[in-house]
Amino acid sequence: MIGLTASHRIPRGTLLAIAGGLLLLAVAVEGAPSQVITMGPNTTYAGYARVEPTHIDLPSDRLSGKTRQELIRLLDAEQGFAVRPVPKGNHGLVLRANGNLDPGGKSYLHALEEKGVSVRPGDRVLITDVKIEHNRIVFDLNGGPDRKHKWLRHIQVGTSSNTRPIVDDQAEDPVGSRLTLLFEGDVPELTGPQVKALITPIIDFTFKSPLQAFVDPLPPKLKNAILNHEVLVGMSTEMVVYAIGKPDHKSREMEGQMPCEEWIYGDSPKDVEFVRINGNRVIRVEIAKLGQDLIIRDQNEVEGIVRAEETRQIQLGDVPSDKDQAKQAPPSLKKPGEKLPSDSNAGEMGPVQFPKDIGKDRQIPPDLQQTPTPSPPAPK
Repeated sequence: MIGLTASHRIPRGTLLAIAGGLLLLAVAVEGAPSQVITMGPNTTYAGYARVEPTHIDLPSDRLSGKTRQELIRLLDAEQGFAVRPVPKGNHGLVLRANGNLDPGGKSYLHALEEKGVSVRPGDRVLITDVKIEHNRIVFDLNGGPDRKHKWLRHIQVGTSSNTRPIVDDQAEDPVGSRLTLLFEGDVPELTGPQVKALITPIIDFTFKSPLQAFVDPLPPKLKNAILNHEVLVGMSTEMVVYAIGKPDHKSREMEGQMPCEEWIYGDSPKDVEFVRINGNRVIRVEIAKLGQDLIIRDQNEVEGIVRAEETRQIQLGDVPSDKDQAKQAPPSLKKPGEKLPSDSNAGEMGPVQFPKDIGKDRQIPPDLQQTPTPSPPAPK
């Protein structure tokens, strides 16, 4: 008997409730304390968005069948170190031979944020499958992005009331990724070292340590700071770990309305370094040395990594980056044209207005006149 598993659907009412809850969270409440959040692409790996093209001489001859088999045998199960992060998903990364990366720039950072990171810089990468087509070479990294399908999972054995699948396992989500090396024409007659050199912007097979693979594509200022075990304001948490390792102690604090995490290195009376982190970015570094004044650095020391025009601020609704533009009104649940007591010029609710007494010289409207109730007769 073959059993088919039906997918679960979320009821429409549940979706409407979720959407309504999100809308309520977006409504600005007058008088409530405002919070400013910086929104933008994934800035953790912003230093890896720039890719330097390779310069490998490509043969003009078309790839032969014998060389095809030799390349597959050489590259399959080969290990290297990731030079830059690789997003999850079937698309993965497309690297043009001696060319640019697709997606690249901001699109590359958005792909990492939307799909998630499959391979981080400095991680060991295993090529688990190699496919050579007429104009491309496709590499599956760390198992690839496709779900492994076992048809025995859908076959059940037993009686009609008690059946069990032959292979009773849970299908796990794949965590691998895919890299495609694209050529303008047919795949040329390449050697194994030439193919490895072409994909050096993503995977390097010559590095001997994860630290070397992590810092190699970074700008010189960041690279020298990490190799010299120095923390700069603006670094990501991964850079801090590669520079000075994991902290000895951690503590969570609130700086105004901003949640922070304090990473503490060292113990008194020796030198103690405090690294304050918001999200995944270093916002302040304090160094306490015995017999010396406290050293505090809170200005961004990483220039050229995160550009100001790539971010925007959210404060009770979208605030445009151009100050000359008019501020957009925050979202509201009011109907068009509806006014609330708080919409007055004073901004506050006024006193309650009671109806005034009607004088004798004024006539009561007929609809407000009341017929007097006759009094009961007096007892005899």
